[in-house]
Amino acid sequence: MSLHLIKLAVGCDSVRELKEWIAERMATAKKKGLPQRHVHVTRMTPKREEEILSGGSLYWVIRGEIAAREKIIAIEPFRDKDGIGRCRIVMQPKVIAVSPRPMRPFQGWRYLKPADAPSDLGKTAEKGIAAMPEPMRRELRELGLL
Repeated sequence: MSLHLIKLAVGCDSVRELKEWIAERMATAKKKGLPQRHVHVTRMTPKREEEILSGGSLYWVIRGEIAAREKIIAIEPFRDKDGIGRCRIVMQPKVIAVSPRPMRPFQGWRYLKPADAPSDLGKTAEKGIAAMPEPMRRELRELGLL
């Protein structure tokens, strides 16, 4: 059974902005001849690596909502130049919008059970809901219309 991670997308205001940011990083990597993979460096290494690598994703919390995910393809522990243990969470650079769900802020990352993970938005729904301006989508959700 797979297991997911959940993390705050600090400084990101929308799924669209996250996609643009990752696309920019992939373009830079391509110019430098590096692999096309999205890497997020974190301080703690997940202990349940086998479960995560069996189909897990990193779910991004954007402005107080679980809003998108990326499939995790590798977990690479390493030591930085100061000798501090760190971890690269390597993901496919494809952002998938999910049904938005409120999430309070937290530090670091957390495990997310598959049963608790929001479902992916279909292509039709993604164009509608995920493409809406964030304030409008949030207000519609608060009114119980989404």
